[in-house]
Amino acid sequence: MHPTHPTHPLPVGLGLPVDDPALLLSWARRADALPFSTLGLLDRLVYDNPEPLITLATLAGATSRIRLQTEVLIAPVHNTALLAKQTATLDRLSGGRFTLGIGVGGRADDCLAAGIDLHRRGRRLDEQMTLLRRTWDGEPYGRDVGPIGPRPATPGGPRVLFGGFAPAALERVGRFGDGFLGAALPAAHMSGLFRQAEAVWQRYDRPGRPHLVAQASVALGPDATVERARRALGDYYAFTGRAEYMTKGLLTTAREIRSAVDAFRGIGADEVVLYCWSSDPDQVERLADTLF
Repeated sequence: MHPTHPTHPLPVGLGLPVDDPALLLSWARRADALPFSTLGLLDRLVYDNPEPLITLATLAGATSRIRLQTEVLIAPVHNTALLAKQTATLDRLSGGRFTLGIGVGGRADDCLAAGIDLHRRGRRLDEQMTLLRRTWDGEPYGRDVGPIGPRPATPGGPRVLFGGFAPAALERVGRFGDGFLGAALPAAHMSGLFRQAEAVWQRYDRPGRPHLVAQASVALGPDATVERARRALGDYYAFTGRAEYMTKGLLTTAREIRSAVDAFRGIGADEVVLYCWSSDPDQVERLADTLF
């Protein structure tokens, strides 16, 4: 690594690409050997991506230090009792290294495949959070239903970060969460969401402050790597009608990436996750050389 780059004081994680799941063990082992803080993985149902909880459990066994995080799990499409058991198990297997990034999602096809009402997914998530917290505390799951084990390694359950842009997502940070995960916005715009999350936190009289995480899309390497990443990013966000905007926001040079991390640090981020959109594992070392 380049000695001219001082160790960055802000924890930096890596978001994992989804187009070649067989390479993710290599990604995880490489990242675990470097100063990266977290491995993040997205969730979709009707898409060609690996299931995140199964994948992160596999990566937990291949690593010893780095944290594991869903970014974000679309909780409403998951069975709640099973989700409580899976997340507690993953936290236990990883020795408390799991963070549950969570959100409502926005794809009608995901909801159709899961057999849930698209328009009730927010209310469903609120109900799920009450049940998840109760289960992680070792209480009975419900009337005529006993506790669901195992107990997570982290008391009270894994760290929960809510992702999203709507006021309801920020409200959940204060009601149920440990922090907020913001994606796809530059620091100048993310700052407003961070301040809203802090205000909600105070309004609910929560101790301390929320854990604030910013996510940026990156691809570092030869032109072929960058172009593959741009295509993957565009395909993933095609349903939003904002694919062109998202691909324009892809950070592709060391200078852009360092500037973004510095800007997120300046608005009070506790961590930045650089989401990688090409499966080329050499990006891990390139990004480490850029930042550490």
